[in-house]
Amino acid sequence: MKIVFLILITLSLHSSDILTSYRINGINTIEKQMDFELTKKEYWSAYIKDIDTTFGYMESYPNILTCNKENSTLNLYTKDSNNTYEFKNKYSAYTGKIKGDKLKEGDLKTPVGIYKITKKLSKENKLDSFYGPLAFVTSYPNTYDKYRGKNGHGIWIHGLPTEQERDEFTKGCIAIDNTNIECLNNIIDIENTLLIINSDEVKKGISKEILVSILSQLYSWRYSWLFDDIDGYLNFYSEGFIRFDGMKFERFKKYKTRVFKKIEKKTIIFNNINVIPYPNTKNIYQITFKELYKSDTFKFSGDKTLVIKLDKTNSMKILTEK
Repeated sequence: MKIVFLILITLSLHSSDILTSYRINGINTIEKQMDFELTKKEYWSAYIKDIDTTFGYMESYPNILTCNKENSTLNLYTKDSNNTYEFKNKYSAYTGKIKGDKLKEGDLKTPVGIYKITKKLSKENKLDSFYGPLAFVTSYPNTYDKYRGKNGHGIWIHGLPTEQERDEFTKGCIAIDNTNIECLNNIIDIENTLLIINSDEVKKGISKEILVSILSQLYSWRYSWLFDDIDGYLNFYSEGFIRFDGMKFERFKKYKTRVFKKIEKKTIIFNNINVIPYPNTKNIYQITFKELYKSDTFKFSGDKTLVIKLDKTNSMKILTEK
């Protein structure tokens, strides 16, 4: 596959220049050129041309759950054999007693946001009968929630009481009837299911043009990182940036400047990329991916999250990251 990709890149460039550079300098120069090609809109426009972007650019999630709090519904979409998101089921749902986005512990609101399902609970886990036969634990509060100072925990998708009475609302969770949650459990794999909660209808049919712009900028950010361009790298960050651990922009800038001065050979690979517009916001997107980073002094392999905002020229600025 790598050889095929190299051939395609070579054909799209000045072949003699590439071959001469390879003859004189070896593979490193060609790798740099290939990394640069990944920053171009032309590459991403061709790559996602036939990809379903109903909910954004998705590599990791064949199952999407959308919750419309206004209509009290939970909808399931799954990718069909053509890799197109197909509507599968609509479930009536109970949500938080109080309208609006969850801000703090005990406010009786269901959060608005994008969440992974981190765990499944059942009777085998000693799940209280109040939550029915099953419960799916969500990742609330996520990185963007914490950036905005939201708190609380224990936001689940769960069933209805099997032994108790209940009101027609929750303390912030999403509740569906027990037959439906068992049906949902039979359909989805929680590791490849994403939950998007909005106050009303979840946005669909995301602009490919915007996604191309974001993906090319994501790889421009990576390119600056790979080749120690500290000014180019930091230009992707908002002055109001706060990292997941509370590190603000000026301290982050000094830290990254020290790191970049090492001028190390680095490997940085992104897989399982997802770019999703954030509910109830304008021009804010969540980007998640698996990152492999390796240098002489540091190695990392794991999940990465960026929350970005597009300015009037669609230039991305990173608000927070983890």
